[in-house]
Amino acid sequence: MRTRLLTAAALLTAGYLCGAFGYGLINVAQAFKTVPLDVRFTFHTALMKVNGPVMQSAMGLAALTSLLLAIYSGGVVRRSAATAFGLVLTSFVITRFGNVPINGRIKQWAVGDVPADYAQILHRWELFHIARTGTALLAFLIIIAIAVFAQPAPAAEGQAVPAAPN
Repeated sequence: MRTRLLTAAALLTAGYLCGAFGYGLINVAQAFKTVPLDVRFTFHTALMKVNGPVMQSAMGLAALTSLLLAIYSGGVVRRSAATAFGLVLTSFVITRFGNVPINGRIKQWAVGDVPADYAQILHRWELFHIARTGTALLAFLIIIAIAVFAQPAPAAEGQAVPAAPN
């Protein structure tokens, strides 16, 4: 029962993380390309104030639930959940050391001078975003596979195994 609940929690949190990153990739990033730079930088800065705590929480919960699933499972589920944990952790590392520093620069651009190489820096932000979205998607797909294909663990020794329904 515990692993079923952990699987459900991991499915929910990994799905939320993947969905949030995916929405940003498909909708927000594309919309940024259609507005003037000052609007993009102002909105990007405002969005990061909201996204910071929300996405950190989403990454933390997705990492925690996949790690707990790995700890309380065995065999292929343990290895798969551990892999999902590693992928969520990779999303966090990419965000922290790739996107976040560039977000800080964009915040400065919103109120000051924009460097000549801003397009390359924005492109690098998008590449980081694609990478973290990809790792979140892979983690979500692994958790889906666990939920769909994993066999329930047999009852512990000394416990009755429920009879199959007729």
